[in-house]
This record gives sequence, C-alpha cells and structure tokens, in this order.
Amino acid sequence: MKINTYLDSTYLKTPAQSGLTEEQTLETVINLAKEAIENDIFAVMIRPDYVKKMKQFLTEQNSNVVIGTVIGFHEGTYSKEHKLAEAQKAIEDGVDELDFVINYEAYKNGEVDAVKSEFVDCTKLCLDNGKIAKWIIEIAALTDEQIADITKKISTWAEENFKTEDLHRIFVKSSTGFYQTEGGKPNGATVEGIKIMLENAGSLPVKAAGGVRTPEEAEYMINLGVKRIGTSSAKALIKNEEVSGGY
Repeated sequence: MKINTYLDSTYLKTPAQSGLTEEQTLETVINLAKEAIENDIFAVMIRPDYVKKMKQFLTEQNSNVVIGTVIGFHEGTYSKEHKLAEAQKAIEDGVDELDFVINYEAYKNGEVDAVKSEFVDCTKLCLDNGKIAKWIIEIAALTDEQIADITKKISTWAEENFKTEDLHRIFVKSSTGFYQTEGGKPNGATVEGIKIMLENAGSLPVKAAGGVRTPEEAEYMINLGVKRIGTSSAKALIKNEEVSGGY
C-alpha cells in the first residue's frame, strides 16, 4: 500500500515550545516541505504564521504538495470570531486545508448551539473558498460516549447545512497532539477512538492524528476507513524507520 498519499506531514511547535528561533522554525518548516516533495507526501501541516512563506516556496518548486494549517490551536476555546479571522487570513495567505480545533470544552459544558454555530460558519467559509475543513474533536479529552456523540453531531450538522457533494471536504479529526493526558495515556489517535469516529461520521471522512508509529499501524488505520493520517514522522513511516517521540 502506498501510504504517502494519506499523510499530512506535521510540524506545529512554536519557537517557544521547541526552543528554536523564528528563523530556525521557518527552516524546519521549509525542510518539511522539501521532504514532502521528495517523498510524494500528500500534505504539510504547519502553523498559520508560516503559510504565506510555504506557499511561496511550493509555488517556486512547482509542487502540488497541499498546505494545511491549524485554527484555534490547540485548546479550541478561542471565540468563533477569532477562528473565522484566523481562517480568513490563512486563506488569503494561500492555505488549502484548515484544521479547526472544535470548542470541545463548550461541548462538554452543554453549549451545543455555540459549537454548532462555529462549525457551520467556519466550514462555510472554507467551502465558499474552495478549501477543505477538518474538525479536531480531541478524543483524549472525551469519553467514548462523547466521541460518538460529537462525531455524530458534526456529521448531522454537515448534512443539514451543506450539499451532499461537499461532504467529502469536511473531515472529523481525532487529535491535536498537544493535549496533556495523565498516567501515560495516549493523546493521539487510538484504534478504539478511530473506530468510534468511523461508526458515527456518516458521509464525512475521518483523519487520524498522532499515535501512528509504524507503516503497519498506518495501513491498519487506512484499512479501517481513515482517509488521512497526521504525523510528525511521515518520512520515517514511509521509509519504515524507527519513529521516536513526536506526534
């Protein structure tokens, strides 16, 4: 199986988180793009700050590598207006795909109408501009019942508000990779969590993010029905090298 076409090669650490300078971070991001070009990796997933320079670089390289970014990252608690503004800027900078962190804390507090509103408005912005929207539900922060419920709600909201032919452009995504778990529990995609998402996503595609460490695990996820895999070790997965740490 050629897993390259399923991979979003990901680097989302800020300079403050990594200890790198701004210039070193940009260099890391550009190297990610070079790696994607050389290995036929489908997409690069980066912070919004670097989208414009990434677009310039990939255009210069005449590359069709897709650019993805994260919105409302990583807590998801930003206002709808903030997420819309951040998304609009990324679209203007040349992004192709936008991975929003849904306000899962608001969802857990029963503020379903507010979560629905941000989902509908932000997704509409993406689709109106020919972009793909992905919604991170942060499964490590949810119970199995909540994973099923919020996935089903997103699927229902999508079907109620958007055309059937656009539903393949709206993903449900498992994780940010930045959620702090306790007791060594995984903070990324798990087989159990992904199965629950797939069972409840309806017509929407599912992205497994984080936790995929080997080519075999990637193939297993794809065979389950996952359409995209987010990883900070895309090259290692393709080359069947050891994956250490990361996302």
